[in-house]
Amino acid sequence: MSDTLTRINLLLVDDHQMVIEGIKTLLKTDPVVRVVAQANSGDEALRRLREHPEVQLAIVDLNMPQMSGVELTKHIRAGYPTIRVVALSMFHDHASVMEVLEAGGSGYLLKNTTKTELSQAIRDVAGGKTHFSKEVGDTLLQNLDVPAQRGPAPEQPVELTAREREILQLVAAEKSNHDIAETLFISERTVETHRKNILTKTSCKSMVGLIQYAMKHKLID
Repeated sequence: MSDTLTRINLLLVDDHQMVIEGIKTLLKTDPVVRVVAQANSGDEALRRLREHPEVQLAIVDLNMPQMSGVELTKHIRAGYPTIRVVALSMFHDHASVMEVLEAGGSGYLLKNTTKTELSQAIRDVAGGKTHFSKEVGDTLLQNLDVPAQRGPAPEQPVELTAREREILQLVAAEKSNHDIAETLFISERTVETHRKNILTKTSCKSMVGLIQYAMKHKLID
């Protein structure tokens, strides 16, 4: 999805209405982004999604009572797999960031984010990429669990073929094997083979570990 598209339709979720109003004010003059729904709780957010099938992206506060932002992210990704989620928080500890990634989140912003970064993050995530505030990215890299994720760290990233890099980029964008196969005009079996080869080459044990590795070595945008 590019900036040339007419709209990116948002759902804003935060238990503090002032935060929602602040985000709406930041985005008010953005010609691409449109807030079509808002909610002050996880349960309300799920109701809004049923009422607004046009939603493409949800910006979700992590620290909400009753249903946390991580729980809501899991519900959204399970029930509405085409909707992408950006987490919003005052904190960027490693555990919180990892919870968001494992729940299926595609971005993580701090509540002190600027209008420019907010707009760019929305475009990136709606376009199939990931977006993390600089502090969040630094937290991921500083806490990279080398022994658990990929064994001894080489000085240089492993060599991936052009096709493997293409597939890694699409995996990072949370594309399924079917979607990747259609995009690259190859079979799903070939995609699965490439994925296994990438994991083997990088010594990663999981997709989360692979994304961390790819970020560390700048293998994805």
